[in-house]
Amino acid sequence: MARKITSQWDFAGDLFSAPKPARDVVSVADFTRRIRDVLEGQFGTVWIRGEVSNYRLQTSGHAYFVLKDASSSVSCVLFRGQTGVSRALLRDGASVILGGAVTVYEPRGQYQLRVTHVEAEGIGALQAAFEELKRRLSSEGLFDAARKRPIPAYPRAVGIVTSATGAALRDVLHVIGRRFAGLRVVLAPARVQGQGAAREIAEGVRWLNEWSEAGGGLDVILVTRGGGSLEDLWAFNEEVLARALAASHLPVVSAVGHEIDFTISDFVADLRAATPSAAAEILTAGYVASRERIESLQSRLPRLLYGALADRLGQADELQRRLARVHPRRRLEDHGQRLDELVDALRTGVSRALRERRRSGSVLGQRLLAARPSARLIREVRRQQELRRRLLGGAKLGLNAWRERLARVQDRLRLLSPEAVLERGYSITLDAATGAVVRDAAEIRPGQKLTSRLAKGRVSSVVVEPTEKE
Repeated sequence: MARKITSQWDFAGDLFSAPKPARDVVSVADFTRRIRDVLEGQFGTVWIRGEVSNYRLQTSGHAYFVLKDASSSVSCVLFRGQTGVSRALLRDGASVILGGAVTVYEPRGQYQLRVTHVEAEGIGALQAAFEELKRRLSSEGLFDAARKRPIPAYPRAVGIVTSATGAALRDVLHVIGRRFAGLRVVLAPARVQGQGAAREIAEGVRWLNEWSEAGGGLDVILVTRGGGSLEDLWAFNEEVLARALAASHLPVVSAVGHEIDFTISDFVADLRAATPSAAAEILTAGYVASRERIESLQSRLPRLLYGALADRLGQADELQRRLARVHPRRRLEDHGQRLDELVDALRTGVSRALRERRRSGSVLGQRLLAARPSARLIREVRRQQELRRRLLGGAKLGLNAWRERLARVQDRLRLLSPEAVLERGYSITLDAATGAVVRDAAEIRPGQKLTSRLAKGRVSSVVVEPTEKE
């Protein structure tokens, strides 16, 4: 028993005393780095399909989320500086296709997908090609606002590149004819869908530029077509058309599809319109606005002229009233006017009475003619004649009374005048040298020459001895 145990211990002793193999002990950081080198070198760029989950956009601008399917998930990161990525497609629950590189986040030893491309699942290669061309042309500056040219406000002629049988052309022509039929339209027909359509559209743009430079006189080019799927609109997403639009000497308006559709031609063109009809409205907006402005001015002009004329007339009347109030003849005219009013009132009273009588006579005459009473007619005529005689007599008496009153006033004025005093035997004695009136005997001296004014003539005298009044 002891031997057996000893042999066991001997075996154990042999085991522990055997030489140990060499070990390569590394740090956690080295280990993680080796894994990163293996993963990044092995996979390169990968494309993964899945559903976005736990999407977080940090304040730094970096986005972190998880791409998962029914049985697994992978961490993803989209850094802020990554360009050409449709970030709007990244939201919780969205099915996307991601392109990127497998990397290892060393602080946590976690592998993740560094995203460089995003596309909605189902669009596939077309959307990826769209985003790639958009990114490349944008980097070349073809989308820059600085190179955009203004669209003429009053174009005289527009060149249109579209299908000659499409609904877009009918819509554009209908809007132009309704809003400004004088706009000249030159059509460069081209296919807007299918293989080679983009090259035909580009040729149409170049031809319109050459035709305009040769004397055609175009002001703007419209590239348009109706709505459709991404595949239907793909001709407007090709580089050959984008280059042709960028090289155009004439400003270009792009109106492709519906309002929600965006194509490369929309970004390159000088102006994007939501629909073909909207493009036609933009091209004719200046004429419509001017027509409305002219109509508004035509309706306002008479009112403004009449208003200004009324203001000027009012000012002239006010100036005339002010002048009349301060004129020196105002008081004299007021007295004259008062006299005229009295005379007019008298005449008016007489005339009114006569008119009333005549009117009454006319009414009575009509009534008489209607009834034909001969005797009554004679009596009424006589009565009218008597009333007229009495009225005229009263008026004459009134006038005579006014004349008599005026004569009495004149007599009183004559009695109070200096000439009337002289007529009664009085005289006015004046100093012959100074012409001053002598009122007191104490004011004269002997030998002073005096002049006395009589009712008729003058008498000169020399003072012998003044006698003061007793």
